[in-house]
Order: sequence, then structure tokens, then C-alpha cells
Amino acid sequence: MFEGNIYKKIYKKIKEYDTIVIARHIGPDPDALGSSLALKDIILNTFPHKHVYVIGVSASKFKYLGSLDKITDVDTKSALLIVTDTPDKKRIDGANPDDYAYSIKIDHHPLVDKMCDIEYIDPSASSASQLVLEVVYHTTLKLTPEAAKKLYIGIVADTNRFLYFYTTPRTFELVSHMIADTDIDITSLYPRLYMESLIDKKFEGYVLEHFKVTDNGLAYLLIPEEVLTKYHVDAATARNMVNNYNYINEILVWAIFTPEKATNSIRGSLRSRGPVINKIAARYNGGGHIFACGAHVNSEEEIEKMAKELDEVCIEYRKEHKDE
Repeated sequence: MFEGNIYKKIYKKIKEYDTIVIARHIGPDPDALGSSLALKDIILNTFPHKHVYVIGVSASKFKYLGSLDKITDVDTKSALLIVTDTPDKKRIDGANPDDYAYSIKIDHHPLVDKMCDIEYIDPSASSASQLVLEVVYHTTLKLTPEAAKKLYIGIVADTNRFLYFYTTPRTFELVSHMIADTDIDITSLYPRLYMESLIDKKFEGYVLEHFKVTDNGLAYLLIPEEVLTKYHVDAATARNMVNNYNYINEILVWAIFTPEKATNSIRGSLRSRGPVINKIAARYNGGGHIFACGAHVNSEEEIEKMAKELDEVCIEYRKEHKDE
């Protein structure tokens, strides 16, 4: 149990505000979208007369999780902001906690900066979706089957079907409880999450074909805008494909970079099968989990600079594990 019963504090603020805006990180993945959209369903199921909005730019691949809202007419100075799956202020998509009457963060990333009035952070949790479930089961918030489906997808996506080390007994306990309570058909949820078109697979092949791979096990690639257009994928979807390249024997660390038009910069998604990489990502305007994180750079030269640092951690990792 968190100090001061953080669950009751979160519930009290949700109950207190008539207008609630829910945000998540830029370049959303299924956990960011699942946790935020599910939380909206849960709040409205518990308090039907509240006004609840989920904001941010969508990713075309995950539109089936639910539609997003516009808040042009919302008075944020009298509203509550809840931010899920986002460790720092600069990565929030479409909101600034300073513009709201009160703010809450629900996040499973290591602490980067304190940005909200209530900070519910648990890096041992599998996902932000798991933490939303924790809030539900520690309060009288009412779960819906639709919200449960979104949370299940968020958990499955962030754990890669419960493969990653931060899948704990608590993760299984909560998911089991949720399935029993809502009677959702989990098998029907996988096709939408994992189904790909032929052009998606061709794009995946493009990435494999064009990865720069070092002798030490680093693979990285900047995908030009014209390639995204050719394969009909948006930048967020392209970066999320970083999860498709695990378990390649010759690769320890891999990264996909895409242009970001809004900021005239470059965003990267990084993954690792051993070397710790989040400290490097933090030096490039990013951060996250030790084996899964993001970064934000301004040029190809910066990508090459980061690549050298990532290559070094691959070298050190291989030295430390040469007998394995």
C-alpha cells in the first residue's frame, strides 16, 4: 500500500471535479491509449454526469481502442487533469498540468520529474493499465467490460504477452480478477492487436533490410518521411514496430527513429535484450525503462552520437556475459 493511501486520494479528486481531462504521452502505444481511454469509461460508469475527455493525437493502428476528444471549449482552470503512462511534462500530448486546477499522474516509468499534485508512480508495475486496475480495485470505481478490454490490451502490449521481467504475480492476480469480474473474451482481443497487413509486413522487412547493425549487436535506423508515406504508416506506428525485432540473435540493442513534423526534430524508440539503455536515452531528451525507452534528437549527427554510446554498452555487456 502506498503512503497515505494514494488510491483514496485519487478517488476523492475524481469525485470532486465535474470536468476531467485525461492525457498521455506523445506517440501513443496501446498502454498509453488503453489506460487513458479505459479510465474515461470507468469514471463515466461510476459518475455518469461528469464531463470526461481523453485528448492527444491518435495513432492510426490503434484507432479501434476508441476515439479521442477535443477540448477547445473546456475551462481547464476548473478541471482535473489525469496523465497516464507519461514520466515527464514535456512528453504529455496536448496538456500542461500548470493549466489545470489539479493534476494526477499515474505512471509505471521511473521518476523523471514531479509534474502533478498527486504522483502515483510504480516502476515495478507492468504498465499504466495495471496501475489503473490498482486504483479500481482499491476504490469504489466501477469497471466496465469495455474498459477491461482496453486495459487488457494495454497490459498485454507492454509486457509482450507477459514475456517481460516486469510481469509479476501481482500482474497476473489483477488480470485474473478483472477477467473474472467482467467475463471478457481475451482471445478475441489478440487479432486486432497483432494483425498486420501485407504492406505492414513489407515495411517490417524494409526496416530489417536497412538496419545499420554493428559487430557488437546494435541495430538502428532513421526512417525517412518518404518511406513512411510509401508504406502508409505514421511515425508513431513505425516507432511502435520496434517491438517486432526482439529475439534476433545478432542484435542486443535496437532503435527506430522517425521525423517529427510538429517539432521539426526526430523521435526514437529504443529496446534492449540485456544492456541498460535508459540512462543514455535520458541524455537525449528521453528516458523510460531500463530495456525500453524513448529519445528525442535534432539531427542525424545526434543519432550517430547516440549510436556510439549504445554500441559501447553492447561491448560492455558482452564482456560481462561472455561465458553465458
